[in-house]
Parts: sequence; C-alpha cells; structure tokens
Amino acid sequence: MLYQFNELQRLALTPVRMAAQLQSQILRSPFNPLSETPQARTLAAAYELFSETTQYHGKPAFGLYETVIDGKSVPVAEQIVLRLPFGQLKRFNRETKRKDPKILMVAPMSGHFATLLRGTVEAMMPEHDVYITDWRDASSVPLSEGRFDLDDYIDYLRKFMEYLGPDTHVMAVCQPGVPVLAAIALMSEDKDPNTPKSMTLMGSPIDTRRHPTVPCKLAMDHSLDWFERTVIYHVPVGYPGAFRRVYPGFLQLGGFVSMNLERHMDAHLQQFNHLIEGDGDSAEKHREFYSEYNAVMDLTAEYYLQTIETVFQKQSLAKGEMMYRGTRLVDTGAIEKTALMTVEGELDDISGIGQTVAAHDLCVNLPDSMKTHYEQKGVGHYGVFNGSRFRKHIAPRIGKFIKKHNN
Repeated sequence: MLYQFNELQRLALTPVRMAAQLQSQILRSPFNPLSETPQARTLAAAYELFSETTQYHGKPAFGLYETVIDGKSVPVAEQIVLRLPFGQLKRFNRETKRKDPKILMVAPMSGHFATLLRGTVEAMMPEHDVYITDWRDASSVPLSEGRFDLDDYIDYLRKFMEYLGPDTHVMAVCQPGVPVLAAIALMSEDKDPNTPKSMTLMGSPIDTRRHPTVPCKLAMDHSLDWFERTVIYHVPVGYPGAFRRVYPGFLQLGGFVSMNLERHMDAHLQQFNHLIEGDGDSAEKHREFYSEYNAVMDLTAEYYLQTIETVFQKQSLAKGEMMYRGTRLVDTGAIEKTALMTVEGELDDISGIGQTVAAHDLCVNLPDSMKTHYEQKGVGHYGVFNGSRFRKHIAPRIGKFIKKHNN
C-alpha cells in the first residue's frame, strides 16, 4: 500500500503546488506594489520552496550538447547504440576525427538515473569517447520482459563490452564495482577477445567488511526476509510495469536523505534565504542539484535483494565465494591483462575507506605495474565522481591511467 499512498500523495499535492507557484508569481510580479517589501519576498520564497520540494521529478536529460577539444567548442550528439529491455548503451558522439580512448561508464543502478553522472561524463568527454549504461526505471518495463537480477546485470555488462570491442576502458561508479569486476573476471577466464584494457572502480563496495558505513550496517543487521517484507512493493496499475515487484526509488531517496537530514535541511534553508535575497545564481544551483537528486527510479526486487545478499551480507566476491548463475565460481584471479585503478573519497559515508581498494587484493595475478590507487582528501561519496575536486584532481589521474594502458 505504501507505493499507492505515495502516488496518491503526489496527485493530491499537485493542485496545492500549482497554487503555491501562482502565489509566488503574484507576490514577485513587478506590477505588485508590495513585491519589494520584506514580507512579500519572504512569503514568495516560502511558496517557491514548497513548490520545489514537492515537485515530481521524472528522468532528466543529460543536456550535453558540446565539449571543448584542443581549445575549440565541438558539438556532441547523444546516440543510443544498443537497446536492451532493462537498459541501453548511450554514446556521446563528438564531432571530431580524433581517435581518443573509449570509455564505458557504468552508472549505478541504485535509485538514481544515469544522469547523476552528467558531470562525470562532461569532465571525461574532452579526451575520451564516452559511452554510458542508461538503466531503465523498472516500473516502465512490462512483466512480459521477464526478470532482471544481479546475474542479468553482469550479462548486460558483457554484452556492452562485447559490442564496444577490446580497446575499451571501463569506469564503474559506486554500486557497479562488484558486477564489473565479476564480468571482467568471467571474460578473462573465457579468454574473451573483447575483455577491456582497464577498469576504474570509484567508491565501490567491493568488501563492505572494511570500515562499514550506515548502509552496510543496515544490510548486515537485517535478514533478507526483512528487506523483502519491508521495502518490496508491486508497481500499481497505470504503469507499463504494473504488478512487477520492485524496490521503489522514493524509498531509496528517503534513505539517502535521512542519513544526512541536517545537511539537506540546511541546504533548503540556504535556498530559502537566497530566494528572499534575490540571489538567482545560488538559488538556481540548488534547484539544479535537487532536481537531479530527487529524480529516482525503481529497481527490480530480484536485483535489489540479490545485491543486498551477495554484496553487503555475504561479501561473496571479497571472500572468493561469488557464484554466477548459481553454478559458476567468479574467479578474480583470472584477471591478468585488464589494468586496475581504484578511487576512494576520504569522507565517503556510502562506501567507506578501504572497501574499493580491496579489489587489488582480489586481482592476485595482475602485476603491480598494472595497479594504481588514489584517495581524494576532503570529499564524500558524491565528490568521488563529481564536483570541483573530481574535475581538478581525480579526472586527470583517471585520464593518465587510461592513456598509459591504452596500447
């Protein structure tokens, strides 16, 4: 019933939100003689903030139409190069003849859309041919398309890598670190000619026993049955994926917000003050961030539950016990030719320090010359793949690592 209640609440708030928007516009109107009074500005800011915080956010657009190459602006066009039921492979095709290294950017399937990596894509485009996994909202996938679990996720990654060919560099942000490592291990063992040249794992829960964070402890303190009873719901009628069992995106968002409630409340308070002061630039930055942050998608129940069990409860990959399709052991020792880079953030409260670098211990047959690690001081989870420190310190190091192993 929780899913249905959330939908009813959203519909019920729609006319109230529209009224708040109208009131804000009236109070700010230049034809309103009271528009510049402190009372009118404060009330208008309150109406606008209410409208924004109750707004429903669908899948955002990447909106990346150009990049800068060799000091010149170059047009960029989004292209869907491979479609699958639960996700598609998207390319940011730059209008250039340069043959830059090819990156498969694996976006997390953890509640947010791939557009959360917009800044990551933007930072890497000038010197790389960027592709990204664009996962679909499970509520939009009809039941006739079947199930989608962690093993299917691994299969999708293999299909994407096979499509792109052997000269590919994989970049996994957060959650996909485990399935990326597993997929490359399977490809390496199979002597697949399309095994990528390198993989970069960023803020990934490879071994959640190391410095467990709040999400890790939550997963370990509750049974799988508890998660199934507590957070799994059926998609209501009216959606293409009606009756599919899912972990709703709004629950994931609620969990993220509750972890840092004081920080989010402070951000909204600052937004309120910016609106009163008429600071349009600061208000717009806040609006853009939360428009993206609040846009969430549902995950299939089987994928979510299998990830909870495999990654967070059993740490199967880290222990050398992960099974693919229940019959095949994932042997990370088979990785011998795919270079490895790991990136962690000093203040990461999602994937704690040490969880990502654990991948180096698993790739026992990979030469040290093909391994590198970087810890960025002063950043949390989001700062590992976005923001000023990512652009200034992390992205250049990843670019240098890729260039080194591109031959």
